[in-house]
Amino acid sequence: MEVFKSITKTSSPFFVVCILLLFANAASEKTHYHDFVIQAEPVKRLCNIHNTITVNGQFPGPTLEVNNGDTLVVNVVNRAQYNVTIHWHGVRQIRTGWADGPEFITQCPIRPGKSYTYRFTIQGQEGTLWWHAHSSWLRATVYGALIIHPKAGESYPFPNPKRETPVLLGEWWNANPIDVVRQATRTGAAPNVSDAYTMNGQPGDLYKCSSQDTTIIHVDSGETNLLRVINAGLNQQLFFTVANHKLTVIGADTNYVKPFTTSVLMVGPGQTTDVLIKADQPPARYYMAARAYASAQGAPFDNTTTTAILEYKSSCSSNCANTNPVFPSLPAYNDTATATAFTTKFRSPRKAQVPTEIDENLFVTVGLGLENCPSGASSSSCQGPNGTRFAASMNNVSFVLPSNFSLLQAHHQGIRGVFSTDFPANPPLKFNYTGNVTRSLWQPIRGTRLYKLTYGARVQVVLQGTGIFTAENHPIHLHGYDFYIIAEGFGNFNQKTDTAKFNLVDPPLRNTASVPVNGWTVIRFVADNPGVWLMHCHLDVHITWGLAMAFLVENGVSELESLEAPPEDFPVC
Repeated sequence: MEVFKSITKTSSPFFVVCILLLFANAASEKTHYHDFVIQAEPVKRLCNIHNTITVNGQFPGPTLEVNNGDTLVVNVVNRAQYNVTIHWHGVRQIRTGWADGPEFITQCPIRPGKSYTYRFTIQGQEGTLWWHAHSSWLRATVYGALIIHPKAGESYPFPNPKRETPVLLGEWWNANPIDVVRQATRTGAAPNVSDAYTMNGQPGDLYKCSSQDTTIIHVDSGETNLLRVINAGLNQQLFFTVANHKLTVIGADTNYVKPFTTSVLMVGPGQTTDVLIKADQPPARYYMAARAYASAQGAPFDNTTTTAILEYKSSCSSNCANTNPVFPSLPAYNDTATATAFTTKFRSPRKAQVPTEIDENLFVTVGLGLENCPSGASSSSCQGPNGTRFAASMNNVSFVLPSNFSLLQAHHQGIRGVFSTDFPANPPLKFNYTGNVTRSLWQPIRGTRLYKLTYGARVQVVLQGTGIFTAENHPIHLHGYDFYIIAEGFGNFNQKTDTAKFNLVDPPLRNTASVPVNGWTVIRFVADNPGVWLMHCHLDVHITWGLAMAFLVENGVSELESLEAPPEDFPVC
């Protein structure tokens, strides 16, 4: 207090105001402490009780709410039989890569009976994110919403909604999801598709034994509400709509966008979309519904539909609860035109700070492939097409996770032999990426290859989809960064003609981009966050097969441009 009195006596009024604002901001920023206990609990879905891995006995797990600038301290205790990590999807993790969470990338897993405390600060982000397990297929049931409100005293750039509701879209297997992926790994075949989709953990009343527990979201006539839509599903992009209601998109992946109105969303796994919905229809019950956008021709998928109910509460007569909800119109499963019309509407609300000069220019093919059956292997382990094993790759490198160290630990401690830094900036061969690809190009090379970036490098990545085996839409997620999506299109990216499509004025800022089926997407970002950052397809079946790579971003010159030291309780392999 004496120091403050001295400052006020000797300083200008402007300086005093600045100091007061600094103290006020510091006082408004809070630290939130949570305990996550990971353990199996009985969960009843689709007529049966399943022993399900949950957080604090909840499925989905708890919703965390913070303000921009707040710090989260989450102690994770693993009482399950599996290794586990938690990823805070979309959190920038500035200098705190040790808290990012992907198994064997930034940390070794939390072993059964052990614990680890994640500590990180939200910096400059507002909107909807989520957290999920990043170990095997545990995120099928281990996930929850992470809501970031504006700083205390600040407001949304739109009128405050009457209510805010997270809508978590998920996938449910009647089998243990870990067993599903382990069987696929043993056989080399595709894993079984899910048995249901869910909204806030419930399949909805179109599924057997589910109508009584269908999620109901109440509204009052005339009010405007905020829906925070999160696709927490493992392997499927989803169309989402509300019967007879328009949705005004105002944000995605904790970035505000130029508002636009639509009747349907297409949300890829990992993506979040914030929408305003006005209760302007006759008082009744209306279905909210989601089902697959399945772009891979001929590939099996879960063709069921999950529902929740939007119910006009105060204006609804006493017998309203007994009436059938109004059912919406949903796009066809393969409606790429609707998916594209939606994804290309996103714009930043003002002129964006897009890098215009590029230091690192990468061209990265993404897609599936097939591995030849290893010499001496039994036919039971090669049950993919024509006696092969499914694989996936970026630039023909099928990513292999290390097992003795995490990549970040190996980088920080200078441990040799864990990874190399020779991930190719271009595909090893040029070919007609989206055409009929010759069988000789279907076999990827396995490896743990990283791409090194100097601190502050301005990076452009062309993500080129391929027709190897089958083409489909890939949701590509980059850890540790948001990036500008400056263009997308179909066919093979053409450097000479497609650069004219680049939006360098107001492109959207995202953390997960949908690469169109038989098409391409171009992203840009500045490498201003040191560490090792995974870039991967958020279809978990694809990352299981190796559709991933990682950037190694070196420290800058100052302490504030350098990775923090690992915490004392950092898990060891």
